Amino acid sequence: MAIRQLQGHAVEKVWGRRDLPAIFGDASGSAEPIGEIWFADDAAPDLLVKCLFTSEKLSIQVHPDDAMARASGYPRGKEEAWYVLSAEPGAVIGAGFAQDLTPDELRAAALDGSIETLMTWHPVGPGHFFHVPAGTVHAIGAGLALVEIQQNVDLTYRLYDYGRPRPLHLDEGIAAAVAAPFRPAAIRRTGRAHEVLAESDKFEIVRLTHGAEHRVVASAAAPAWLIPIESGCASGDVDLPPGTVWLADAPADIEMAPGATMLVARSAAI
Repeated sequence: MAIRQLQGHAVEKVWGRRDLPAIFGDASGSAEPIGEIWFADDAAPDLLVKCLFTSEKLSIQVHPDDAMARASGYPRGKEEAWYVLSAEPGAVIGAGFAQDLTPDELRAAALDGSIETLMTWHPVGPGHFFHVPAGTVHAIGAGLALVEIQQNVDLTYRLYDYGRPRPLHLDEGIAAAVAAPFRPAAIRRTGRAHEVLAESDKFEIVRLTHGAEHRVVASAAAPAWLIPIESGCASGDVDLPPGTVWLADAPADIEMAPGATMLVARSAAI
């Protein structure tokens, strides 16, 4: 079969939520707050797809690039992207700063808490997209549900955590950080119902919508991750509902009903 469903693994987080949308199945009834659902697969280790749910602000943090991560014994750095599924009124995502900061200025701001006011906080709503290269100082705000597509590594350096009793990683984080304004990448429309949201030497992410025939090109050596966002996505006689993630290891034809939306992600590291 060209596609198979990836099983989600719920991860409890203090900043997570108990009121997950019903599309996420058993995780929506957890007694503990769920912050993330991971969709990983051993056959496709380069990328990891997550769904995130926030009731509180996440730490202000940064991820290293490949070279820095490998120098510390990790297989790769962490470039990521976020697609907003839902947002409460006033929800924001922090990314970058209003102006360049020196390493000393960044350290001082992390220590005295002024980093929170120096960051640029972007208002967000459903369908908004952020491509976040390694080195970008960032923070996901409260009241959000989003899809995260990332290089598959668990490696985060916290710079500031609002006084929570968790360790910070100031030396590593400042060394990794590009403390500068965040410049969103342009979305490139390549067809009536096909948009390239992100393309880098780490991954490509496209958005498919109703209005054209879609064929996802994939193979066992170069798989594609299929992430239905809105109802109405199918491949042959297989329904692809929101809240699921699928892996294609052969070409797959995708049918889209009116109003349907799907993300397709591919690793560029293969």
